[in-house]
Amino acid sequence: MKQKLITAGGLLLSCAAIITATSSFSDNILVPELEEISAGQHEYRMAGDFLKDGKPSSAPKIDVRFARSLSVMKYQVSNREYAQCVADAACALPFKQKYPLIDDKPVTGVSFIDAQSYARWLTQKTGITWRLPSDAEWAYSAGSRFFDDALDSDSADPSKRALLKYQQVIDLNIKSDPIVKPKGEYGANELGIYDQSGNIWEWTDTCYQRSVVNMNGEIVTSGKENCTIRVVEGKHRSYMTIFIQDAKSGGCGVGPSPDYLGIRLVRDNPAFFSFQRARNWWILLTGS
Repeated sequence: MKQKLITAGGLLLSCAAIITATSSFSDNILVPELEEISAGQHEYRMAGDFLKDGKPSSAPKIDVRFARSLSVMKYQVSNREYAQCVADAACALPFKQKYPLIDDKPVTGVSFIDAQSYARWLTQKTGITWRLPSDAEWAYSAGSRFFDDALDSDSADPSKRALLKYQQVIDLNIKSDPIVKPKGEYGANELGIYDQSGNIWEWTDTCYQRSVVNMNGEIVTSGKENCTIRVVEGKHRSYMTIFIQDAKSGGCGVGPSPDYLGIRLVRDNPAFFSFQRARNWWILLTGS
């Protein structure tokens, strides 16, 4: 026999119905698949530019600890998933993309602003918080696919440093790949996350900043964040202005320009009570 709940209005509601009501209000919303990454810590090469004695220096490494597990999208946001947001007039069309978006290939040609719009829309539709990862979270979820952009030497000679950067680009052996592949084409990393470091770079929520380090590489002055520029991650780390949809049109960082810009979100652990869940319950009870 199912357990019953007596509501304030005298209506009876089964526990099974409550569970249904607290999921997505719109049953047709495509909710991304997730991979749960265990809590832990990793050594993280910080994002941004760093100066040592007035000269460019490699970013310091710090230990980052995640006290809770991280729920990360297994695949990048697809065309079909993003199209639902466009259809609701909550997201802009991607760069050079004509509506409708009907396949399961990753959506491309999206700016940071577009990515934020999609995250807000999905949050509103599901009642659970979806957001872009921080760069540290992205690096943690990428595992062995995270590219460490430090140079082998912090030469104070600008010409020698330029040669080191040039050699690093050669060593990356990155070639432009104009074909958007089906999801899963680049395979999964050791944590079960697919297609990281393929030909689609992913937006993070981390702002660009320039800091000063001492001779031991320790930060002595943290620069002011420039949040009109965000970190994007892929085969290498790069930086993009938040309104850029076409990766070729502007950015900076080690290596060639990204081929495409896409979206991968993390999901915060849902609270049992939320405005959206309360709204779902009310609609189920009253039909309005």
